[in-house]
Amino acid sequence: MTPTVDESYAAIDLGSNSFHMIVANLTDGHLQVIDRMKEMVRLASGLNDQQELSEQSMQLAMECLQRFGQRIKEIPHLNVRAVGTNTLRQARNGGSFLSQAHSALGHPIEIIAGREEARLIYSGVAHSLYDEANKRLVIDIGGGSTELIIGCGFDTYYTESLYMGCVNMGQRFFDDGKIKAKRMRKAILFAMQELESIVTGYKKMGWDYALGSSGTIISVRDVVQAQGWCDSGITSSALTQLMEALVAIGDNALVNFPGLSERRKPVFASGVAILCGIFEALNLDKIDISEGALREGLLYDLIGRVHNEDIRDKTIATVSQRYSVDMEQAGRVKETVEALFHQVKTDWELDQKLDLKLLIWGALIHEIGLSIAHNQYHRHGAYLIANSDLAGFSRQEQMKLAILVRSHRRKFPLEEFEPLIIATRTSVIRLSVLLRLAVLLHRSRSNSSLPEIHISVNRNRVTLDFPSGWLDDHPLTFVDLSTEQNLLQTADIKLTFN
Repeated sequence: MTPTVDESYAAIDLGSNSFHMIVANLTDGHLQVIDRMKEMVRLASGLNDQQELSEQSMQLAMECLQRFGQRIKEIPHLNVRAVGTNTLRQARNGGSFLSQAHSALGHPIEIIAGREEARLIYSGVAHSLYDEANKRLVIDIGGGSTELIIGCGFDTYYTESLYMGCVNMGQRFFDDGKIKAKRMRKAILFAMQELESIVTGYKKMGWDYALGSSGTIISVRDVVQAQGWCDSGITSSALTQLMEALVAIGDNALVNFPGLSERRKPVFASGVAILCGIFEALNLDKIDISEGALREGLLYDLIGRVHNEDIRDKTIATVSQRYSVDMEQAGRVKETVEALFHQVKTDWELDQKLDLKLLIWGALIHEIGLSIAHNQYHRHGAYLIANSDLAGFSRQEQMKLAILVRSHRRKFPLEEFEPLIIATRTSVIRLSVLLRLAVLLHRSRSNSSLPEIHISVNRNRVTLDFPSGWLDDHPLTFVDLSTEQNLLQTADIKLTFN
């Protein structure tokens, strides 16, 4: 990763409490942060009982994203990545939000799963405070979820995301702003209850020291050190003193610690309760602080993608191994589908990088469902992809990949493409057609090389040209192509071949 010219990158984290953006330059392999922006949007507080975001909360979010969008207007599109976390995972009207957010920011927003969020947080911490010798427990308390990770160097051993954050916990236990001892203890016990299922495994794995990251924990650190309760990090005794001080004050509106921002005050007590629960459940004496977090991890992940060090490629290789994919067959299909792609990419307006990557991944794992059963294995494979924790993948990417696998054989399931936005839907349908043809051409699973096949497209017309006499010598392929003609009519695709 040694570009010779400056490149600018931006990573945007649409958190449940705050929206963050980090902008950096990469010069000769060295990353230099040149700008940071943060706004306390508190998106999670806009979720109603039906798990729908209010118009007011969405409006605040759009105004913030418009400001972010203005700052990154000149950065190349591929060098920008924006992700949404817990609240957008929960929101039932998230589709409407994402459409508006795309327009406001000028870039699409990806939704990431909890464990992917945890992986990125650890990456941000590891790049900020690298340590290849010691195992570390990393704790990150957000607005809607809390992530706990054990790792060493850049590798993670355990990643967990729990549905408790300073905003939703505040609504649950301190909704009127009153901080009472009973409420605080209930909140701490709730946090310990959420942690109960992972505590034994985490303690068994063990760690050499613990680190906290992001706004809630950094705010706690700032307050306890300003009070003189500890000199570095956050100690158990300092945290206990802070909790007792909050109960003595008794009201969020009256909290006035040096080092605590006005906008942090309404969710501060709930954040302290979560941290107290973690300290108590995991028997922590002290945690140190990392300035790196999700956005830094997102930034390094993005740079890796641009410079062909994509964690998603490793994930696909791991999935192939886990489900005992026939790699010889996968390789045949991959080679053919790449050749088809390059012939049609211009006429079908397919992206050389993004669409080709998705197609290659689909080719490599299109048969993972065989590990469950041969009957309907395309459905089994799609389910596995859609519901697995795939490192590096957003939910939207997993959905597209699952659709490719689901649609690579048998009836063309046009209804599966409906959740995709129109622009994406068209490209994924076209990728699916290419994958179907490549799989069909290798149905015999033979090591014999295919002849040079020419493919041309004109909107919804696809024409395959084979060498003279080849189809006569391969009657089964001819029959398969004739069947495929009928199947593709569902997608309004007219296939001809000669």
